[in-house]
Amino acid sequence: MEQWEYKTIKFFTKGFFTGGKLDLNEFDGELNTMGAQGWELISCFDTSQHQGSSKEVICVFKRKK
Repeated sequence: MEQWEYKTIKFFTKGFFTGGKLDLNEFDGELNTMGAQGWELISCFDTSQHQGSSKEVICVFKRKK
């Protein structure tokens, strides 16, 4: 039977009044680092702050044990 391990990473957005901007360089860099370590991104979603802006972006990864 295959066994998996999971990892969750949380990215915080910046700019309260500007709608919660995500630093794409930091985001891409972390995703590429995780991929290089054998992690596969299986889910990514944001959490609401106010008026449709995002407070956090949460990414869930998995890899075989």
